[in-house]
Amino acid sequence: MSPPVATTIELTSLPKLASGKVRDLYELDDKTLLFVTTDRISAYDVIMANGVPYKGATLTQLTAHWFGVLSERIPGLKTHFLTLSPPAALSPADRELVRARSMQVRKLKVFPIEVIVRGYITGSAWKEYKKTGTVHGLPQPTGLQECSPFPEPIYTPSTKAELGAHDENISPQKAAEIVGERYASRIEELALKVYKTAAEYARERGIIIADTKFEFGLDEETDDIVLIDEVLTPDSSRFWPADRYEVGRDQDSFDKQYLRNWLTKEGLKGKDGVSMPEEIAEATAARYKEAFKLLTGKTLEEALAQLD
Repeated sequence: MSPPVATTIELTSLPKLASGKVRDLYELDDKTLLFVTTDRISAYDVIMANGVPYKGATLTQLTAHWFGVLSERIPGLKTHFLTLSPPAALSPADRELVRARSMQVRKLKVFPIEVIVRGYITGSAWKEYKKTGTVHGLPQPTGLQECSPFPEPIYTPSTKAELGAHDENISPQKAAEIVGERYASRIEELALKVYKTAAEYARERGIIIADTKFEFGLDEETDDIVLIDEVLTPDSSRFWPADRYEVGRDQDSFDKQYLRNWLTKEGLKGKDGVSMPEEIAEATAARYKEAFKLLTGKTLEEALAQLD
């Protein structure tokens, strides 16, 4: 079993292509990557100095679960997921490091935008709406309260900033300029379909998905739009307990909003080198694991016990 908290993982068996806020990417061959999810956590685009126990395993196993659910419920959906099994090319030591926190995926051309879908008005969207009545520049109905549902989920993309920089909210029109008109409407349509499908599945299990961030790639051989990266995790989404949902206030959550609130309260928002107190890290881990259990029907420990 990999260590409970691993913020740095260095494999000797494969060449590393990139490191992000949470994931490290290794190359298996010219068509296959190994995604390794560490226990690093970021908030307000800054990586914390310490990590969250079992976060990498939670995100990896939940993403794999979602790929299965979505593929069953959306005919024709393409994803980059191949397998949770560590590749044979890894040394025994490396296999132990990545067990439960890695997946093999197809190597694709990545569209350089963050594809955000919002079902409820909160966070930066709520702040903009209070000032201008818009979200990402898109006019919204009058009279919305904090955490109200939108009449229909909306597509609100952002730029994909380099590590250490901040993503910038952009309009769908600007996103189309970036990815090209040929693909823009297909990405928007697919993102909304995936969100609606996932939101219905989650609501049946006691979780409201207020908003989420997707990433998409292009299979250049088939011209297919492909769902990639992590999907519908507490890192990439706002998860609210449905039984405690109440319009007009900030919500309890199963995601890293708990960490964001602590940073804001302590005056540490956006500051580098911050270490979370152990109780904040543990409480965040507990929220992630509770979301995992509600969505998958099993505990993380049960899921890990089923791995090879």
